[in-house]
Amino acid sequence: MNENDKIDPANSAISVSCRVPLLALFGGAALWLVIGLALVMLASLNFHMPGMFSDHGWMTYGRMLAAGNDAILYGFAIPTALGVMLWILASLSDSELALPLVPVLAANVWHLGVLVGIAAIFMGDSTGFQWLEFPRGGSVLLFAAYMLMGISAMATFGARRKRALQPAHWFLLAALFWFPWIYTSANVFLVAWPVRGVGQAVIDWWFSNNLIFVWLTLVGLGTVFYYVPKFAGRPLHNQPLALFGFVTFILISTWCGIPQGAPVPAWFPAASTTASILLIVPVLSLLAVFVKTVCGVQTQCKGGPFCYMKFGTTAFIVSALMLIPLGCPRFGVLAQFTEYAQAQSYMQILGFFSIVICGAVYELMPRVMGMDWPFQKFVRFQHWLFMGGLAILVISLAIGGVEQEMNNYNFTSGVIFMKFATLGFLLLLLGSLLFAANIFVMTLKWKLGLAKAFIAVIKRPLDASEVKS
Repeated sequence: MNENDKIDPANSAISVSCRVPLLALFGGAALWLVIGLALVMLASLNFHMPGMFSDHGWMTYGRMLAAGNDAILYGFAIPTALGVMLWILASLSDSELALPLVPVLAANVWHLGVLVGIAAIFMGDSTGFQWLEFPRGGSVLLFAAYMLMGISAMATFGARRKRALQPAHWFLLAALFWFPWIYTSANVFLVAWPVRGVGQAVIDWWFSNNLIFVWLTLVGLGTVFYYVPKFAGRPLHNQPLALFGFVTFILISTWCGIPQGAPVPAWFPAASTTASILLIVPVLSLLAVFVKTVCGVQTQCKGGPFCYMKFGTTAFIVSALMLIPLGCPRFGVLAQFTEYAQAQSYMQILGFFSIVICGAVYELMPRVMGMDWPFQKFVRFQHWLFMGGLAILVISLAIGGVEQEMNNYNFTSGVIFMKFATLGFLLLLLGSLLFAANIFVMTLKWKLGLAKAFIAVIKRPLDASEVKS
């Protein structure tokens, strides 16, 4: 445990109030990350070994890929984001987590909703919309759990002792309200009372972009702008520039996501193309804030949480730059049908967001739990496994997508690249196992400590004063 991990007596009450909710959120999320990466790896194997699961209809490529992607996004990414968000809001507010039992209930409801949704996909009950495959049963549980989590988060924010707003507040509070808006809208118009025709595709494109790129970016950058000043030992550089980057990102990024050549009015993809190019403005602004904050810092990350933050921020820049060509008329028309678009999504989810959020978990949990990680070396090993796995995965899918485009969508020409992608998924899976092992063993040690304390209280002999009373 480094200096930043040590328990501050003034913050011990905050840590105690967050302990059980974070364990409930992170424990299930770690399990879903392992399951999700295992499923997408098997789907990748099924792509270039189609006979592997030919006798099992529920293990087709489409079902396993959809279930794996949703397990990563809904099972891992969003719960860990909510847990980190609760901790940051409580820490910035200098107040205990409000209604701590509510997030515990919400975490269990959320994980149940993910289980229902994943089971429905395997049974063929998917909605058929990308990143929104969960049917009504799972979606209702997720929405209810999120609203419960939001009540606790807003109550904590409202009870804050420190009234000044920090840059992390801007991003996290925007994300807190962003998800229920886009998730409700998409479910209403695609699942509950579906619109007809091409409007379905437009809504799904809008939802996917807002969830994968906008929402994950808001949470990820909010986390980065909270932790990086702590690691650097200096305040965030140029807050007005950070505010400019935040506002312009909100205004521009929501227009992206409509593919070139879509059968919609021409101004739809044209607006998306313009927004994709203009993304360079907020991206460069936020990058300047980050670089100026960490430039010249003597802190050595050594594969720890600081390294996670730096690599994750770099991955965000790469993800944004990969999104820009998809909006270009010549390249985007062809690339949308290849693995290039999938490479960009994985760079955003697994490269930027997952690495940043894992770094945040590794930094905050020793403080919350009051103990070191059981396997300290796993933190560094996971960092290198994620870096290597992500590089192999994204590069192979991106090159394979370009290869498919050049060969008129002959998918057999990209098989060799899918084999490399499978190796990338394997490395990411190994890293996720290390993450889960640390979470589960830390939880087990905490529960054993509680049991020992309870037994000690029972066996403790009564004082004379207690006997008389």
